[in-house]
Amino acid sequence: MVPKHIGIILDGNRRFAKQLMLKPWKGHEWGAKKVEKLFEWCCELDIKELTLYTFSLENLNRPKEELDYLLNLFKEEFAKLLSDERIGKNEIRINFIGRLWMLPQDLQDIMQKIMEKTGKYSRYIVNFAMAYGGRAEIIDAAKKIAEKAKEGKIDIDEINEDVFLKNMYIKSEPDLIIRTGGEKRISGFLLYQGSYAEFYFIDKLWPEFEKADLVNAIDDYADRERRFGR
Repeated sequence: MVPKHIGIILDGNRRFAKQLMLKPWKGHEWGAKKVEKLFEWCCELDIKELTLYTFSLENLNRPKEELDYLLNLFKEEFAKLLSDERIGKNEIRINFIGRLWMLPQDLQDIMQKIMEKTGKYSRYIVNFAMAYGGRAEIIDAAKKIAEKAKEGKIDIDEINEDVFLKNMYIKSEPDLIIRTGGEKRISGFLLYQGSYAEFYFIDKLWPEFEKADLVNAIDDYADRERRFGR
């Protein structure tokens, strides 16, 4: 059984670079190349939706030299998606979720162009979590609902889990969440949507992750009995 929606916490880029005796942030170049391969693997395995924890709110506090490097790398890599023929061929819709307004305007513009260009596709979905935090997402959803209630667009008594989910950055819930890098925590990733997700932790750093590792995670997921609290 292949999960319809997989979330991945892309951890270990910095440690990978340190192993190569490079500046820590150089590892993100290898991480970006691995994401390109991941697209292909997910299409081959027919995974319908993929959500990637790419850049957290906490990452905005990194040293200026590293932050500037990261943001420029995002601009370069995301710009490539605008001309990537595989996106149209495989009908991949690309979304960016998070507090995007906190990112540089030129990066926001690129992300917006990608979402507009791919918005018509529905065969596969890839969500990049950028300037993202799970608690921030819940707070932002609560503010949206409060504003609607204030404007009389929703009755307080009508607020339930379904209403709350509809006001999150993404509405679908992951079946499986994978974290690379050996850490066994979720770091605020999809706190609301992932409440019943299965988790799979792997020691390999993200740039070391291969298709066989993804298949192993899926096989492990297929062997589990999902109980949903029952």
